[in-house]
Amino acid sequence: MVRSIGSDRINAGVFISGTGSNLENLIKFSLNKKLPININLIFSDKYNAKGLRFAKKYKIKKKIYLFKNKMNDEKKILKVLKKNKIKLICLAGFMKILSKNFIKKFDGKIINIHPSLLPKYKGLKTHERVLQNKEKFSGCTVHYVNSKLDSGKIILQKKVKIRKNDTVDKLSKRILKQEHKIFPEAIKKIMPNL
Repeated sequence: MVRSIGSDRINAGVFISGTGSNLENLIKFSLNKKLPININLIFSDKYNAKGLRFAKKYKIKKKIYLFKNKMNDEKKILKVLKKNKIKLICLAGFMKILSKNFIKKFDGKIINIHPSLLPKYKGLKTHERVLQNKEKFSGCTVHYVNSKLDSGKIILQKKVKIRKNDTVDKLSKRILKQEHKIFPEAIKKIMPNL
């Protein structure tokens, strides 16, 4: 998918570590022209990330960097991003923390999806913690990435009511459905700023 001349679509890269369900969702939205982005690159920090299968399925370039030497790998990633004219980075279940230097180079152009109503429940095991604390609501947040974990400016949030019989699995599935709705919406919302 080459960006056509005069097109208002921009090139995006998606970073994953796991199953890539948000990645596939974004790919489908972009292919249906419901999102003004072309997903040109998929990055992973794991060779066995299930989401990498979407690179093959949708014929998108993939790159794997294990982050054993974070500084070196980030330099290589920045070169690849520049070469492919990537203007937006979407973190979709990416489990590595990017350096301040990397974030500065892409300031205001890196967004992340997180399965809680930030600023509550930053980090990992969000659903377990939400249920342990007997919260009435949880949800998901799309936010800009800054140098602090899950602390960037919020773009969009969606609230999900917690049910009496909720388990981590049930809650995470319901929240994931909402993630699939708000991630594309958040991208549309920030497009004028890119």
